[in-house]
Amino acid sequence: MIILGIDTSCDDTSAAVVVDGKSVLSNVVHSQVEIHHAHGGVVPELASREHIKNIMPVVEESFLRAGIGMKDLNGIAVTVGPGLVGALLVGLYYVKGLAYVCDIPLAAVNHLEGHILSIFLEKKTPPFPFVALTVSGGHTSIYHVEDYGRYTLMGQTLDDAAGEAFDKVAKISGLGYPGGVAIEKMALDGKNDKIKFPRAYLTNESLDFSFSGLKTAVALYMKKWHDGQAKEDEITLADIAASFQESVVDVLVHKVMIARRKMAVKAVVMAGGVACNKRLRERLSEVAGGEGVEVYYPRPEYCTDNGAMIAAAGYHCLLRGETADMSLDVRSKFPIQELRIED
Repeated sequence: MIILGIDTSCDDTSAAVVVDGKSVLSNVVHSQVEIHHAHGGVVPELASREHIKNIMPVVEESFLRAGIGMKDLNGIAVTVGPGLVGALLVGLYYVKGLAYVCDIPLAAVNHLEGHILSIFLEKKTPPFPFVALTVSGGHTSIYHVEDYGRYTLMGQTLDDAAGEAFDKVAKISGLGYPGGVAIEKMALDGKNDKIKFPRAYLTNESLDFSFSGLKTAVALYMKKWHDGQAKEDEITLADIAASFQESVVDVLVHKVMIARRKMAVKAVVMAGGVACNKRLRERLSEVAGGEGVEVYYPRPEYCTDNGAMIAAAGYHCLLRGETADMSLDVRSKFPIQELRIED
């Protein structure tokens, strides 16, 4: 089954062609980083305008690279949420037109389900059941994944997502956007134990996340540091970046391993943009390995927002007979369970 997947949930316009939910024929992503860099973050109106301008060329390029045409498609999958409403609408209305004119089945995909299933685009895949950590600019969640389409939310962020915290700390530190890449690069030259930033574990067994307090703590420290009031001697910006990053990593690893033990699974999947962070991968692999658990990561191009993961998720939606009609609409907030048909 050949599926066209389209994602316009935030600031990347992406289209991909995937066969049977696992073989990627093409995956085209048009990034808007340069446009939003000057603003220190994504500007929704600008993102929507760029999607309108780029969606047709991106889809055409995905067909060209895959060596197929519209007549070869068995289905079209599109992200309907969560995300920026204006951005999501561009992808949805474009896909509705294609599906209607060409009489092709349409699958509505939750962006987070796409991230979870992105691991199945790789040759080495985890066995069911497993625990998945989706960690990005807009989302930080833990799911118990029993099978395709069977997910149980175990924990989620109560305020800022991990990626959002990276972006905000990078902005107040003058490191620019996107923050995750900037912080990680700066942290390479720092010491991660120089500053004891807080770890918000909430309670010992809680699987929810909170990074707002950490962000505030870094902002207050930065002010003292700039004013020369920090007590520690010879603290560098790299030390601040490394210490902040370590605080985030500690909490993420701690929570996902609690979930792993609770569900007694032997595999952990980490996906989403922050899953590209090398320190996070290193720590999670180290801790999980000590418990005889294997960790699976999609390659970086499948961690960030992409159409291939949407096509993969859409394939399984269509296999289950879950097709959408022309009344389909987008959702800025979209709990993953709401996509599932009740048993």
